[in-house]
Amino acid sequence: MNFKETLDTNSIFELVAKAAHKLDVRAYVVGGFVRDLILKRPSKDIDIVCVGSGIELAELVAQESGIEGINLAVFKNFGTAMLNIDGWEVEFVGARRESYNRDSRKPIVEDGTLEDDQNRRDFTINAMAISLNTNDFGELLDPFDGIADLRRKIIRTPLEPAITFSDDPLRMMRAVRFASQLTFDIHPDTFDALLAMKDRIEIISKERITEELNKIILSKVPSYGFKLLDACGLLNLIFPEFCNLKGIETEEGKGHKDNFYHTLQVLDNVAPNTDDLWLRWAAILHDIAKPATKRFDKQKGWTFHGHEDLGAKMVKPIFENMRLPLNEKMRFIKKLVRLHLRPIALSKEIITDSALRRLLYEAGEDLEALMKLCRADITSKNGEKVKKYLRNFDIVERKLKEVEESDKLRQFQPVITGELIMETFGIQPSKEVGIIKIAVREAILEGIITNNMESGMPFMIEEGKKLGLVPINS
Repeated sequence: MNFKETLDTNSIFELVAKAAHKLDVRAYVVGGFVRDLILKRPSKDIDIVCVGSGIELAELVAQESGIEGINLAVFKNFGTAMLNIDGWEVEFVGARRESYNRDSRKPIVEDGTLEDDQNRRDFTINAMAISLNTNDFGELLDPFDGIADLRRKIIRTPLEPAITFSDDPLRMMRAVRFASQLTFDIHPDTFDALLAMKDRIEIISKERITEELNKIILSKVPSYGFKLLDACGLLNLIFPEFCNLKGIETEEGKGHKDNFYHTLQVLDNVAPNTDDLWLRWAAILHDIAKPATKRFDKQKGWTFHGHEDLGAKMVKPIFENMRLPLNEKMRFIKKLVRLHLRPIALSKEIITDSALRRLLYEAGEDLEALMKLCRADITSKNGEKVKKYLRNFDIVERKLKEVEESDKLRQFQPVITGELIMETFGIQPSKEVGIIKIAVREAILEGIITNNMESGMPFMIEEGKKLGLVPINS
């Protein structure tokens, strides 16, 4: 199979081919670019392997490109170089063979042939190469029949899978990630090796594991990847809190839904509506505290009171353990986990302006994300029940819009500030200032006063008098 016509549409390959010819080395485009080319998937990354120095080839390509100030990054310790050309990330490396010590995924690297380089690849679909050499330009080199595995939609290792995963256990996460991204099956022998070698994941850093997990989460149908992780035993090793959601208990003939599969359904429901990784994480964590809050009541059946508040508290330790960012992304998820029941409750009852104001105030700029999560959280098998909830959500959203337009609570800042309180009563920072601020805020949210000076000042003064304070200009 020859891809010359396809390669000719991108001048980068001709540039690399000419530079390789000048250096008298053989060069190939390999890995993900070849896979995605055959699958007709978009890609902006090109990996070039040469039988020689990848750094020297990259330096000559940069020189021959004629692009002034071209961005060339050289990583001598790894023998690699990176070029950015016309929006393409082009990585160069010399062909190599690898061997491993059992206690490390860092290989002992030696110069090698193209065959050596293909042997060290993780999966057959990533071990294909296309020649950039004059005598066979565009020819596909596929020693492990990766193109057949693409057609059969199979993830399979080129060599014995147990050795492949023992050498570099991160490849186990990558197997699931590619299966999830491409909606492929994992070959039975490869899956058996996942089961057998799963404990080797312990030598992999949390950061690398989470990087792969995030790519699974961003898959089109992320539940598929999670089910594979669960089936091979990896999920319990990398994310035990999620596995704790599994199972159904029955008391006096009353059972609850399996919150593991419910959560996966919520994740799949939200996925078509957002590529935001952190909103998808909110879907994963929204019920994470249900196992800890599960109780059986003879009248009410199974309850999970307070799981939203405890779940919000669990976000930070989970993020710390997984080396996820402890910044505004984490705070966004904590907010959505804490608030995820509020719109659902509003959809079941008579909606008061006060309740709408409070939701607007607490959700702020994240209201749309919260509503996406809440809509995704409706997973009943009763189609009519789902439609009823969604219709009620439409009503809630319409009323939220009406209240927001009149009260502007998204960017809610009471006009009665702490500084104004201290100036009015001639006091220093104190608990009284905080008490008055809270009273003013609550009065605005309850609709007792409006958020302006004319309404707020008299209320503030009366609240101050209740605390024994006297306005200095009275």
